[in-house]
Amino acid sequence: MGRSRIAVVIGWLVLVGAVPAVLTAFKVTDPWVAGGAALVAALALVAAGMWQERFKRLVQRRDEQRFKVADGLLLLKSGRVPKVGQMSDPLRLGVHPSAPAYGAAAGSGRVAGDRVPAYVPRDVDTELAEQLRRGGFVVLVGDSTAGKSRTAFEAIRTELPAHELFVPGDKNIGKDVMAALVERISQSRRAVLWLDDLEHYIRAGTMTTAQISRIRDGKGHKVILATLRSAEEDQLTQVPSDAEDPKRKLGDEAIQMLGQACKIRLRRLFSAGELERTRAHVSDERIADALDYSGEYGIAEYLAAGPHLQDAYDNAWEVGRNPRGAALVAAAIDCRRAGHLSALPKALLEELHHGYLDARGGQRLRPEPLEQAWDWATRQRRSTTALLQPADDGAQIEVFDYLVDRYQQQVGPTAHVPQQTITTIIGHARTPDLDAIARQMRAQGRYKLATQALQHAIQLRRVNDGEEHPDTLASRNNLAGVLRTLGRLEEAEAEHRAVLKIRRRVLGEEHPDTLTSRSNLAGALGALGRLEEAEAEHRAVLKIRRRVLGEEHPDTLTSRNNLALALGALGRLQEAEAEHQAVLETWRRVLGEEHPSTLTSRNNLAGVLGDLGRLEEAEAEHRAELETCRRVLGEEHPDTLASRNNLAGALGALGRLEEAEAEHQAVLETCRRVLGEEHPSTLTSRNNLAGALRALGRLEEAEAEHQAVLETCRRVLGEEHPDTLTSRNNLAGVLRALGRLEEAEAEHRAVLETWRRVLGVEHPSTLASRNNLAGVLGDLGRLEEAEAEHRAVLETCRRVLGVEHPSTLASRNNLALALGALGRLEEAEAEHQAVLKIRRRVLGEEHPSTLASRNNLAGVLGDLGRLEEAEAEHRAVLETWRRVLGEEHPDTLASRNNLAGVLGDLGRLEEAEAEHRAVLEARRRVLGVEHPSTLTSRNNLASLLRASGRLEEAEALE
Repeated sequence: MGRSRIAVVIGWLVLVGAVPAVLTAFKVTDPWVAGGAALVAALALVAAGMWQERFKRLVQRRDEQRFKVADGLLLLKSGRVPKVGQMSDPLRLGVHPSAPAYGAAAGSGRVAGDRVPAYVPRDVDTELAEQLRRGGFVVLVGDSTAGKSRTAFEAIRTELPAHELFVPGDKNIGKDVMAALVERISQSRRAVLWLDDLEHYIRAGTMTTAQISRIRDGKGHKVILATLRSAEEDQLTQVPSDAEDPKRKLGDEAIQMLGQACKIRLRRLFSAGELERTRAHVSDERIADALDYSGEYGIAEYLAAGPHLQDAYDNAWEVGRNPRGAALVAAAIDCRRAGHLSALPKALLEELHHGYLDARGGQRLRPEPLEQAWDWATRQRRSTTALLQPADDGAQIEVFDYLVDRYQQQVGPTAHVPQQTITTIIGHARTPDLDAIARQMRAQGRYKLATQALQHAIQLRRVNDGEEHPDTLASRNNLAGVLRTLGRLEEAEAEHRAVLKIRRRVLGEEHPDTLTSRSNLAGALGALGRLEEAEAEHRAVLKIRRRVLGEEHPDTLTSRNNLALALGALGRLQEAEAEHQAVLETWRRVLGEEHPSTLTSRNNLAGVLGDLGRLEEAEAEHRAELETCRRVLGEEHPDTLASRNNLAGALGALGRLEEAEAEHQAVLETCRRVLGEEHPSTLTSRNNLAGALRALGRLEEAEAEHQAVLETCRRVLGEEHPDTLTSRNNLAGVLRALGRLEEAEAEHRAVLETWRRVLGVEHPSTLASRNNLAGVLGDLGRLEEAEAEHRAVLETCRRVLGVEHPSTLASRNNLALALGALGRLEEAEAEHQAVLKIRRRVLGEEHPSTLASRNNLAGVLGDLGRLEEAEAEHRAVLETWRRVLGEEHPDTLASRNNLAGVLGDLGRLEEAEAEHRAVLEARRRVLGVEHPSTLTSRNNLASLLRASGRLEEAEALE
């Protein structure tokens, strides 16, 4: 019946070539019909030109009306992949609709009621067309409703009309479906893969760097054309270099994927040239209206009714309007902000909206019935888009992404979705969304919520996919990472071991996922203080990756970097430096000077240079890395902030304390603004600032900062989290410096007890805590107790870390000091001599720890009455400090003060006085008149003057 009606419309004037097309399109296979049609076509040759284009439009429209989704793809009803030229309706590709045409626009050659106005050429069109002709991966980046999808659609229609168009039928398609889609594209000669909202595919792991490369580098002309919201780009790529898997892995994947792309940025507000071109279409009242508001809104933004929907939402909260509907929208916005990317269950929004309604006034707002609220929220505004758009069978809801972006801009990047909302979402979400929520919570430092999301995802995957499914194992691996961040290290190790065991059995010893599991286990072992086991695992993984992947593969280099870090933790600093240098050289050659992996490697090298005492080299590396981070990543990127923090640490080690404080203050201010007051990175920054204040002698300020950090850590992370215990230890150190020794002892004992219970008696953190307690006991005059603690720590350090580890040597040095305080000077000298011998061999003559050992030995020699030897040692140390650190470094001044003391003991009072006065003047200038070291200098000079009988001068100083 339909075939006869089409024949009447075309009539007997059908052109040559068109009849076969019609018969093919409508599956007419009768040879007699075909033959007769050919005869009619021959007789109609004269009329051919008149009807050809009209017929093509008709057949094309018929195809467009018969699209279907099959096998994860948008296909013609016939099951064929459409050509770009057959896709004349941009709404099918995610373009936001406009209000229907009316007035002059309806009679200007366009179809009345058309939802898509005339296209206004954008400034990027020429660049975009050129990239499409070249082929490859092209990403349009811009704000919501900037016009990305429409610009991309018009470009492929113009440049690539004959290409096959592959459009995923669902942004949340599975990995298997995407893999099959990539396989189909690889078999096509000319193809466009359309990825609207690229972030969905990156976060779900359905599109990978390897798949991009396969399409881009395959035979024929292939284009991958994607859109990406600017806010999503920031979230995907702004990952701190020290972040743990999976966020680091996701960030690396996003950075590598986008690094393969030609990124073209599209501004939301139109340029002067674009506005001029817009004026050519003012006969369309919609465009004319948009021009009136072009100073505040983009043309595409206005046409998509973004501002109107925002106004409708804002006004709905008024009493008696639609506050319940607004609450539904608010709940949907927060679900998206929490990381729930797929369509939202209506039941979830109905459960959540009560909290949002109550927060704004509840029944005082006179909320409408729920059914009316849904009608209001899902009603199209200006016949374009609804605040909440029904999806699938109507049981699912999509929120207009414009509202999400605008709200996030309004509240700022540090505003968190309420905890109760997250918990409720977790109860409703599917597994891909649970993984995305976990990543979002982890990025915000809300580790307990990340744990909840992952545990629920694992539970669902075990039921639906089975214990050994790759996605189940991936979720378990992610959970192990969060447990490690939470300080639940034994649980993290158990999870990593369980995942590794299954992957070895299912995938084999050399599969990339198996090696990743083994590397993660090595990281957990290192955190547990089992450093030799960690090194062995890292070496084993590195050996396999070198053989299987090659020397320059990113995974091989990551493995080598991890080994270098393990070597550093073991105190084998020269080996660690050599590894970091080799990794850095390869990253530079393979990825370039500005790649994030290169910058991370350079930062790690700078860290080990600082540990080696090569402080000026370390500073130079940190400065160079920071400069590149600022230029490439921006001032507020987590890696930039981490780099600036590390530079501040290097400045502090160099004795440039005011510069260090200024850097720490700047980093803290940015962390607070970008990440929020309670984010772990903000707390770390605040702790570092407190340390800088302590070094400056501003002990009361330092105590206040440490108290504030500790309070927040307790509330956010819990009493036994490693960061909480570290904060409590730092507070105890300031209390000790303030002379409040009983309080300091109590804090150190509490921290030590917790470390013992949580990490065990042999963990490095436990040993450090016990060493700190021993120091306070010595200050309290309980010297035998202090010696016993130092001996116990030293014995454990020797057994666990080895006799030449920096922590072992530090422990032996502290025991020597305790022996000196007990008057057992010969024993103290022997210990100092032994420590100095090892430090000279391991660290070198000019390392700060070597010089500290030499200074301590000089002190014991003085106490033994061997004053000439003591003077010679002090002079040698002072000369080295001056050459290495400069005349006014705090360590240089401390060394000069010690020399002055020995000169006084030798009776060379004028020399001693000159030294004390020079040190006092420098400390006043460098550290300030109230710094403890300045006060010590002043007291030393006064004592010398008193001993010389110059009592009035001494009293003036006192």
